[in-house]
Amino acid sequence: MERAAVFDVDGTLVDTNHLHVTTWWEALRQAGHRVPMHAVHRAIGLGSDDLVAHLLGEDRDKDQDAELSAAHKALYGQYFDRLPALQDAGRLLRHLHQAGWRVVLATSAGGSELSALRRAIDADDAIMATASADDVEEGKPAPEPVEHALELAGVPAERAVFVGDTVWDMQAGSRAGVRCVGVLCGGIPRADLEEAGAQAIYDDPAHLLASLADSPLA
Repeated sequence: MERAAVFDVDGTLVDTNHLHVTTWWEALRQAGHRVPMHAVHRAIGLGSDDLVAHLLGEDRDKDQDAELSAAHKALYGQYFDRLPALQDAGRLLRHLHQAGWRVVLATSAGGSELSALRRAIDADDAIMATASADDVEEGKPAPEPVEHALELAGVPAERAVFVGDTVWDMQAGSRAGVRCVGVLCGGIPRADLEEAGAQAIYDDPAHLLASLADSPLA
């Protein structure tokens, strides 16, 4: 039977979480909002609309949401040509592909941002499909991004593993009924990932690659 290895991208395969923190913080600052960077960090992994709602609350001026998102995209877009893949991210995806896994990305990124992330990973030959923010109505922590990834792979939840770096990833994977693997390279504490549903945790893609034989991706 086929197996699916579903991966988040930001903070899991590409070292971008702190770039997102800085650019969201600046977008919010420019609009007159004082939000601590640690709070922004904990919100990374949510889609733009959900991130703004999480940070500013439901009583915010929602007419400003699109402007905030556009400002973040403009600031973050300055880094598109130098996004750094985490060590062995591409090698991990290729190894799994060669071992018979169907590798699918599930990310809140879309459009030119997703293209830049895929260039950074440099493993398109191993990636079967991508479930992006452009393809779903609800982002993480809703299960829809992971469920869509499984549909693309043609694999049931019980034959899949989802790898991510945030609480939102672990919640989305758990709600989709897949085994969840956490990585610490996004900056979220181990205990938080475990509480959100991670069944195994590794430092980063290189650590997971070196530990595959004893991992849920064995």
